[in-house]
Amino acid sequence: VQLQASGGGLVQAGGSLRLSCAASGRTFSRNVMGWFRQAPGKEREFITGISWNGGTTYYSEFAGGRFTISRDNAKNMVYLQMNSLKPEDAAVYYCAARGAWDIVKVQSGYDYWGQGTQVTVSS
Repeated sequence: VQLQASGGGLVQAGGSLRLSCAASGRTFSRNVMGWFRQAPGKEREFITGISWNGGTTYYSEFAGGRFTISRDNAKNMVYLQMNSLKPEDAAVYYCAARGAWDIVKVQSGYDYWGQGTQVTVSS
């Protein structure tokens, strides 16, 4: 599976962005997909994950209520809708694919990674 994230950019605090992750590979529809982010000087952290059919999602505490993950298996796409953005949300955002059925929060649980897309939030 090859992944390419896009949709990052500069947004004012309180604004919204929708990130996209395009996947290639025949097994995409069977992969758990996740979004992570990494701010300068910080470790990469889990944001959210979604099961292969979209029926199960999991969010880190900071993301719940503001971020929404979704997927379209027919288009091999995963999305991250981010609302009410804060300056502390600024980071490089990565999509990742996991070759298993369960959603996990650790980086090591994901087998494929996109290149990342930069999100900048101005105050």
